[in-house]
Order: sequence, then C-alpha cells, then structure tokens
Amino acid sequence: MRFGPVPLAEAEGAILAHSERVASGRMRKGTVLGAAEIAALRAAGYAEITVARLDSGDLHEDAAAEKVARALAEGAAGVTLSAPFTGRVNLIAARAGVVTLDVDAINAANAVDAMITVATVAPFHQTRAGGMVATVKIIAYGVAGSVVARAAAAARGAVRVVTPRYATASLILTETAGGPGVKGAQAVAARIAALDMTLVETVAVPHEEAPLAQAINRASGDIVLILTASATSDVRDTAPAALGLAGGRLIRFGMPVDPGNLLLLGDLRGKPVIGLPGSARSPVLHGADWVLARVACGLPCGAEEIAAMGVGGLLKEIPTRPQPRRGPRD
Repeated sequence: MRFGPVPLAEAEGAILAHSERVASGRMRKGTVLGAAEIAALRAAGYAEITVARLDSGDLHEDAAAEKVARALAEGAAGVTLSAPFTGRVNLIAARAGVVTLDVDAINAANAVDAMITVATVAPFHQTRAGGMVATVKIIAYGVAGSVVARAAAAARGAVRVVTPRYATASLILTETAGGPGVKGAQAVAARIAALDMTLVETVAVPHEEAPLAQAINRASGDIVLILTASATSDVRDTAPAALGLAGGRLIRFGMPVDPGNLLLLGDLRGKPVIGLPGSARSPVLHGADWVLARVACGLPCGAEEIAAMGVGGLLKEIPTRPQPRRGPRD
C-alpha cells in the first residue's frame, strides 16, 4: 500500500486518509474518492490531499477484517459476524454461554503484522446473546493479501461460545430464626436466567442436615443450587454434610475468588450441586458466576480448575459487606 500526499488531480480512486471539511460537511477518512468527492474537495480549496492507494495483491481494510474474523469463528455455531465497517468486524454471541479461546492461536495471529489486530474478552467470559466476544481491527487502509492469509490461518477456529448443556436448576434455601429468609433468591434467579436456563423451583427448608439432604435428593432441576442461611465454615458443616447424607460427594469446598471464597461444589449421582456463599445474594460479579457458567455449559470445572481461578480472582467490593477487606491498620 502506498500512502502520502498527492495532487488533488491525481487522487481519484484513492482512499482519503484524513477527514476533511467540505461545503456539505465532513468528508470522512476512508472514503474512496470519486469524481464528485474530488470536485467537493477542489471547491473547498484543496490542491493536495493525503491518500492511501492499494497495490496489486492488497486487501482493503474491510475485506481483510472480514477474512480474519471468519477464520476466527470458523466452526463456531454460537458466533455471528457484524458487517465490516472502517476496517473492523465484531464477533457476536448468538446465544448465552461461555467464551473459550485458543490463546496461542490469537497471539500468533496478532504477531503476524501490527496492522492486523484481534482483541477478545477474557477466557471463560460469560456472555449473553448479542454480546460482543471479539473484534478484528485492521489498522491500515489495506494490507497485503498474503499477510492477511497468514493471520487468518493462525487464528482459525480460535473463538468459541459454548452454550449451556443443562436447561433447568433448583434453588434450595435454608432457614434459621432471624436469618435472611428468601433474600438473594432473586439474584440467583437472575444468574440462571442469564444462562438461558429455567429456575424450576425454589424450596425453603430448615438449616439442618436431614431436611437439606431430603431437599437435595428431591430437587428436580438439572443443577442444584443451595443458599444457606448460615455461612459454610468447614467440610463438616451443614451443607457439605447434607450432601454426603443425600448420597452425593464433595468435589471442592473453598475457592480463591473473592467474593466467593466459601463456595461448595459437589455431585449427586451425576447431577451438579453448587453451594452458594451468602455473598451470592448480591447480583454483582461473583466467584459463583464463574463456577455456575462453566458447570452449566459442561466445561471442565473441578477442584483443579477452581484452584486455578485465583489469578484475576480478586473481584470488586460488594455493598453487602459490612466493611472493606482491609484491616483497621491497613
């Protein structure tokens, strides 16, 4: 691609490099200059203009962006593409789910040429239908087709949206005298709805092992969520003990994400069971969102995966906490 100032008389067919003022308003950069545009610029007093011209074998920025974006989303049923505009194509989630990325492939695509850029959300980001999960932006007005082909080859199939494999969930609340009651049930229901799942029942039981175990066994949802009135403090506390009494197994208690430290993950004869910390009564981003989304979409989420969530796991303060996570002398 050639770039630089040229006499206005020689600019027809070139791409306007910088937005310019003309009588009708602002002629935007990126405009392909035809006879009408040349006349408007001449009338505005321009004798010289800065333009870009594509060489043989170059791809226009829009075509280049579309080629790389199509490669990124190749084979991804859950991803659609926006129309190209100003050298950009956005990758959009067709359904709610979790974004999975081939990080090495994306890094390789970005290393091909600085004029070709791919930006994505973080790995395992939970998205909604219509959410943007990645964007391809071509910096220059044109890039050599051979370079675009290399970037597309590197990026092929690197972006996926994994949609939920479970359709329903049950919520079990435990109750104590003077406890929070149903507070937080609406926030949990919103988390389920955000995954395009249905909360089929909300059940309240005393905060005791036997009735909680019975409720776990009777739950009809594909995933069982437990929100206890009193925080779980040990693997022998009420919620994990009730899971064992119901015939289930504890996979992990405790996670390196704050808020979310006291999360419990278990299994009841193949049915996922998630014990939610009291902080999940707040609708803000929470460690439970990360676990619920991965579990709902059938992605690996066991003790090892939860242990690896600590980097980036310090989330923002939530208003339901009585004080910041700082000591009085900090």
